[in-house]
Amino acid sequence: MRTVGVEEELLLVDAESGEPQALSTAVLALTERRGAGDSPFDPELHREQLEFATAPQSDMTELAREIRRWRAEAARSAGDLGAAVAALGTSPLPVSPSIGTGERHRWLAERFGLTTEEQLTCGCHVHVSVESDEEGVAVLDRLRPWLSVLLALSSNSPFWQGRDSSYSSYRSMVWGRWPSSGPADLYGSADRYHERVQALLDTEVLRDRGMIYFDARLSHRYPTVEIRVADVCLDPSDTVLLATLVRGLVETAAREWRSGGEPAPFGSAVLRMAAWQAGRTGLEDRLLHPHTMRPEPAEDVVQALLAHVRDALGDHGDLASARAALTELRRRGTGARVQRDLLQRTGSLRSLVTDCAAKTRG
Repeated sequence: MRTVGVEEELLLVDAESGEPQALSTAVLALTERRGAGDSPFDPELHREQLEFATAPQSDMTELAREIRRWRAEAARSAGDLGAAVAALGTSPLPVSPSIGTGERHRWLAERFGLTTEEQLTCGCHVHVSVESDEEGVAVLDRLRPWLSVLLALSSNSPFWQGRDSSYSSYRSMVWGRWPSSGPADLYGSADRYHERVQALLDTEVLRDRGMIYFDARLSHRYPTVEIRVADVCLDPSDTVLLATLVRGLVETAAREWRSGGEPAPFGSAVLRMAAWQAGRTGLEDRLLHPHTMRPEPAEDVVQALLAHVRDALGDHGDLASARAALTELRRRGTGARVQRDLLQRTGSLRSLVTDCAAKTRG
């Protein structure tokens, strides 16, 4: 069975006011002092956030347990500093982010200017194991039309600098400013993939392979495909659902490749339209259907995704839990809807953030 690992980025905020706090160095020091084994935490581009990575898991129950464990550990360490962590794709409150202290972060700030300064965004990356680069690239070619649906399911960043952005995932709009971000055209083979990556590096616009910010890529560190399109999810059960669906997509794509199935021929331009639509409305309106790239009700598109991966989910023992999680997500709404509902109820962005920090802490 394919293993799955998750990377989540969390926002550091003041426990009382909800304002972002540049405390990542201090929080990381506390987590290391507590001796949690090999620390899963890393600093991020801005000091108002930190990231953790789970171990590879084949069982989704274990993955859920680990996600909750590391969220709780991050909240505990932040709490010792009068802060909290919030699983939010962007800060609802105005913020002037602080660039991290590492040499790489300073290089990014100098190279990309305001794009770097404004990248206080929190995403969720899902890694799924593959047998080879050839299988991995075949998977990347075949799951491209479905990535926008994953973005819609995870949408959790409606606010930007103190105002409603009118988007469900404004993080995806901000992230799209990087020159190497977004969907990719078909590769056809592992050699073509690596040639395209090298061509981008040869421009010297990018620093290294870590800056290949495609929506989905071969990991340059692990034998995995890495799906990078999602917002960090407010509810950890949505993170587990996302990981479940991604593994189903990877397995389905690999089976299609082995049986001679060809990938859909959509170009990156129309896939970018699908991603924009998903970021704009989340699950609240229409999405571009991955079979046709025509707008259809979001619920119909989500059900098409479930049907597409049904066999793989069934073979992994994940079908019933995925159905239940989708039903709960439909009832509760995405993080974007939860945030807007909180603001409507409380009338305060500060209360919204502290409520979301409580949800993150569990």
